[in-house]
Amino acid sequence: MIKIIYGPKGTGKTKMLIDKANEDIKDAKGLSVFITDNKRCMYDLDRNVRFIDAADYQIAGEDALCGFIKGVAACNNDHEYIYVDGVSRISGKPIGDLSGLFYMLDKVAAANDITITISCSCEESELPDFVKKYV
Repeated sequence: MIKIIYGPKGTGKTKMLIDKANEDIKDAKGLSVFITDNKRCMYDLDRNVRFIDAADYQIAGEDALCGFIKGVAACNNDHEYIYVDGVSRISGKPIGDLSGLFYMLDKVAAANDITITISCSCEESELPDFVKKYV
């Protein structure tokens, strides 16, 4: 399952995603991973949530981000939650150009019973149709 947290820049999406990760880990039976492109929130996460700074891996583009997330999911069968903060920033593409990423992540989430929560900086009216179904 994919979930979306959206809103304009500066509205607290990262904080909401961190709070969600910290809340979910309390009852999680599997692993949780938080992916972002900086280290600012590293110490705000529960120590049981694995933190990954995608900037350390030079991810360039939608396909690279998709492959990276697939690799994270594949490295252990026990993943329950994956959080991606700033999908457009990490991929280097606007949300409207990420239909392939969302399609593949939907397949990965369904096949592995993982909940993937993604934050994106945009108004609800700017969300493309392929993203609106996850709101």
